[in-house]
Amino acid sequence: MSEIHDVLKQYLTDEVIKVIDITLKHNRWRKRECLNMIPSENVMSPLAEMVYLTDMGHRYAEGLPKKRYYQGLIYVDEIELYLQELMSKLFKVKYVDARPISGTIANLSAYYAMAKYGDKAVVVPVQAGAHVSHTKFGGLGALGIQQIEMPFNMEEMNIDVDKAAKLIREVKPRFVTFGGSVFLFPHPVKELSEVAHEVGAYVLYDAAHVLGLIAGGKFQDPIREGADIVTSSTHKTFPGPQGGVILTNNEELFKKVRKVVFPIFVSNHHLHRLPATAIVALEMLHFGEAYADQIIRNAKALAEALAAEGFKVLGEKHGYTKSHQVLIDVRELGGGARAAKLLEDANVIVNKNLLPYDKPEMIKDPSGLRLGVQELTRWGLKEDDMKEVAKFFKRVLIDKEDPAKVRKDVIEFRKNFTKIHYTFDVPLDEIREKLGLEVLPLLE
Repeated sequence: MSEIHDVLKQYLTDEVIKVIDITLKHNRWRKRECLNMIPSENVMSPLAEMVYLTDMGHRYAEGLPKKRYYQGLIYVDEIELYLQELMSKLFKVKYVDARPISGTIANLSAYYAMAKYGDKAVVVPVQAGAHVSHTKFGGLGALGIQQIEMPFNMEEMNIDVDKAAKLIREVKPRFVTFGGSVFLFPHPVKELSEVAHEVGAYVLYDAAHVLGLIAGGKFQDPIREGADIVTSSTHKTFPGPQGGVILTNNEELFKKVRKVVFPIFVSNHHLHRLPATAIVALEMLHFGEAYADQIIRNAKALAEALAAEGFKVLGEKHGYTKSHQVLIDVRELGGGARAAKLLEDANVIVNKNLLPYDKPEMIKDPSGLRLGVQELTRWGLKEDDMKEVAKFFKRVLIDKEDPAKVRKDVIEFRKNFTKIHYTFDVPLDEIREKLGLEVLPLLE
């Protein structure tokens, strides 16, 4: 870093150098020295990053391809249409809208198209996995849609099918949501979508966390199981840039949603996302099955290793997990907030999280930690490596070792994993030179 400073001082003020310095420190910390286990994050490949920082990030493209309100979008239209084609092929759907700039915006657009103020929606409880946008505290509340929670079976760590079916028949909601931000096992979409359609309700599946697993064919297939519409972000198990997407085979619903995305929730849709997302869609078409398979293997291996080290891991009855996530109860180890901070001090990045039996008011200091292995998998870690990761958890939380001491070992361990996997192996320096690309990522 000091060498970089010496060079920069010849050209830049201290204030500018400070911005670059902070950015460099973040990149090095999170991409070279940490074990990042936040389930809602991932890293793009260098190839995707290369096409992310482009002139498209300066431009506006309100409306639809070939039907814009601005000129100068010949190639933006071309890449957006190609992205739609790729996502349609990847997820076996007819209709794709990649304009939502987040999973939450995708949800809001779908809600607005499916229901009106005062209508009812049946959702998964917050403690059992619903994203805040599924609730009265977020998107539903903002649109005046009533939130009615599905019963949850603690033993099965999943929606209670019989009780939920009874509730849907009684309530007759405008739509039912599946998916969520805590998501160990596939939801009973097939069983309950039949009930929802019976009472005239739409079925929405929020695939934000598991989109990459669905792309790899290693989780459930919500559209084939009866979902009318799938909403998602594009940066979790699907390792793309931050953004959103909507997928469906329902032409009538798609036409409604498309008119909602713009002009109600999105003006310009952050165009530099489009080529990067297209690269990731191609990566998933080529490597998605192997990537998704390794994610699930790693999650199961991590859960088993944590249990062997003495942690209370949820979902044991069904093998702990069938997704990228692992949940552990750390109430007896000081609670989620304390545990997450201690691990961060050791360069192990996790997030505190409500468990199904927590009360909503415990959100600032919940009982659990929510772990994800999708980014570790992207960096090349395998099942045996998960055992080493579990040992770091034990040293910090059970053995109560000094996190600073553990941090040194985490940094040393992380040196073994510096290359992103499940992407195209290309000589980027040569490509940049031939294409005349001026910008190099600060740290690859």
